[in-house]
Amino acid sequence: MQWEFIVALVIAIPLILFPAAFVWYLNVGGLFTAMKEAREKRARAKQLGRTVKAEK
Repeated sequence: MQWEFIVALVIAIPLILFPAAFVWYLNVGGLFTAMKEAREKRARAKQLGRTVKAEK
């Protein structure tokens, strides 16, 4: 391999991988947030169901 090709790879690989890793990070973060909100919503609904039954 010629040194120009190696330098081109060293420059090109991070330019391709960093945006891909950032998008992956955003997707995983969004999924985590959605699961957390769903879990909290389910817990609130369950708690609300218990309080309604207790008042009757």
